[in-house]
Amino acid sequence: MSGTARITQVATVGIHVTDQQKAMKFYVDELGFEVRRDVPFGDGRWIEVAPPGAATTVALVPEGVPAGIRLTTGDADAAHGGLLAHGVDADAQVLRMGPAVPPMFAVRDPDGNSLILVEGL
Repeated sequence: MSGTARITQVATVGIHVTDQQKAMKFYVDELGFEVRRDVPFGDGRWIEVAPPGAATTVALVPEGVPAGIRLTTGDADAAHGGLLAHGVDADAQVLRMGPAVPPMFAVRDPDGNSLILVEGL
C-alpha cells in the first residue's frame, strides 16, 4: 500500500447545518436517507445520515464543529507521524476527547482544504 496515512475509506462528509433536527428531517423525509448515528456530542448531537446501503455518511454538524471530509485510518498516531515526517501540513497533535470519541487530526492539502483523519470509524 502506498502513502503514509493508510487511509481505508471516506467515512463521512460533514456539512454545517443551522438546525440539526430540521436538516435530519429533510434528509430522511425528502431524500430518503436513513439515520445511521444520533448521539450526544458536547452541547448538541452528532448526527449522521446516508442513503440506504451507502458506506459513506453525511454528518449534520452544528457551527463550531469542523465540517469537511472525514477519512478512516487504522492507527491515528502512526498516520499522524508518517504524514508529519513527509512534510504534510497536519495538526501538531492527535486530538483525544475521551473514550467515546476516536482519536483524530486534520491535514491540509496544497489548496488549504482540510481533511480529518479519524481512527477506526
